[in-house]
Amino acid sequence: MIVLGLLLIVLAGAAVIAVSWDEAATSTATASFTVFDRTFQLSQLEFFFAGVVTGAVLLLGIALMLAGMRHAAARRRRLRDSRLEARDRVARLEEEKRELERKLQESPDPTATTPATAPAAAPVSRDRDRDRDGVDDRDEPTAPHPRVDVPRQSGQSNDQLVAGRHQRTSHHR
Repeated sequence: MIVLGLLLIVLAGAAVIAVSWDEAATSTATASFTVFDRTFQLSQLEFFFAGVVTGAVLLLGIALMLAGMRHAAARRRRLRDSRLEARDRVARLEEEKRELERKLQESPDPTATTPATAPAAAPVSRDRDRDRDGVDDRDEPTAPHPRVDVPRQSGQSNDQLVAGRHQRTSHHR
C-alpha cells in the first residue's frame, strides 16, 4: 500500500509539473496536452476538473501511504509484544526451574538407605500392598496409587536453555 500511495503521489506531482511548465495552457481558453502521443484539448472548466482529479489522486496516494505505515507499525508492535511475552514466559520457566532445583537439593534423598536402628520389615502380603512398594497400604498416608517408572537421565543433561539462548550441541546440527 505504501508503494501504491507513493506512485499516486508521484503521478499527481508529475501532472502538476507538466501543467506549470506549459504557459500557454493557463493563458488561453483551451489548453492542449500531449500524453503518451495522444493530444488532449481541455476547456478551462475541464482543466479545473482535471486539477480536482489530480488533487484527489494526490490525497488518495497520501491516504494509502499513511494506512500502509499504520498497518506496518501495528504489525511491528504485535511482533514486539509477542517477543516480550515469550521472553517473560522463558524467564518464569527458568525461575521455576531454579526453584525446583533448589527444592530438590534441599529435600532428603528418598532412595537413601534407612538408618541401621530401624527394625527389618516383615514381608507384606500382596493383598495389602497393591502398589508393590514394599509397604503395607494401610500404613501409608495416602491411598494406593499406580507406580509409574520414569527412566533416569544419564549423567549429562541435554537441557541447554539458559537466559533465552540455546547452545548447540553436536547432535542438533
